Amino acid sequence: MRIAVSGGGGFLGSHLCEALLDRGDEVVCLDNWSTASPGNIEHLLDHPALQFTETDVSAMVDVPGPVDVVAHLASPASPPDYHRRPLETLAVGSRGTENMLHLAERTGARFVLASTSEVYGDPLMHPQREDYWGNVNPVGPRSVYDEAKRYAEAVSMAYRRSLGLDVGVMRIFNTYGPRLRPHDGRVVSSFITQALNGDPLTIYGDGRQTRSFCYVDDLIRGIVAMIDCDEPGPVNLGNPIERTVRELAELVLRITGSSSPVEYHPLPSDDPTRRQPVITRARERLGWSPKISIEEGLRRTVDWFRSRREDVMTADGRISLREGDSRLRPLLNGKKLA
Repeated sequence: MRIAVSGGGGFLGSHLCEALLDRGDEVVCLDNWSTASPGNIEHLLDHPALQFTETDVSAMVDVPGPVDVVAHLASPASPPDYHRRPLETLAVGSRGTENMLHLAERTGARFVLASTSEVYGDPLMHPQREDYWGNVNPVGPRSVYDEAKRYAEAVSMAYRRSLGLDVGVMRIFNTYGPRLRPHDGRVVSSFITQALNGDPLTIYGDGRQTRSFCYVDDLIRGIVAMIDCDEPGPVNLGNPIERTVRELAELVLRITGSSSPVEYHPLPSDDPTRRQPVITRARERLGWSPKISIEEGLRRTVDWFRSRREDVMTADGRISLREGDSRLRPLLNGKKLA
């Protein structure tokens, strides 16, 4: 198939592009590098089935030729990123989603939306099933991400009901693995970076809040399964094993062998206290469930971070990554679509 992937240079997007190329698909990768690094797809640049265009899908999407699937992953995803870019986050969830839907409608493609567990907000139902409508503060500091994704789901389903578009909505829970930015503010990357640097591990709240952590290889299998079927969703994709943030910190310290202390800070506004997916629908309709334990996934992730010590030790990982990207721009330009 020929598959257009927005946010294809990001953490999840680059892994998805790689998986699709490995199985023989042609991939059109779209990204504006606002929160991603060209280094994520450097190893794919020589692949003859990869095409790339640098673009902001909130402004315009132009993919010449046939398209079989549109996978819309573009969006800031970590709290520091969407707090720093609130208007851009709302734009990519609204106009960006609409532009990618227009592309799918024009080409007759299946449209697959990467939504998020954040549509459940700070949930009053636990664990979270897809029929739960959520508990979201629409005017809080996290609302730019939560509501952008809720709108993205709404407009996608409106296209399905009104225009008969083949739509699939995935709600992705916490995912981790290689290619996370060391200083992106997510809990796994923060803990690993702090442990490797000998800095205190910062826990917000009392550490008893829970998350469910899915290794990226497992998550990508779920996205590919969603691409290959006609399931409309929404479908939860995540690891159903619930862990406290304190347990995660202790596990990272054990795997890294770090003697870093743990520091506690006030819990941010609207930060969810519980997060655990019910994945019965994914099991029954996609034949999907995660396979990689958090211990194995964290070991792989720690090894990847250790191989990039310069980025890990930099005060701001975004700066270090941007400096290393300048040599890749000419190569990417050579892969651009006409």
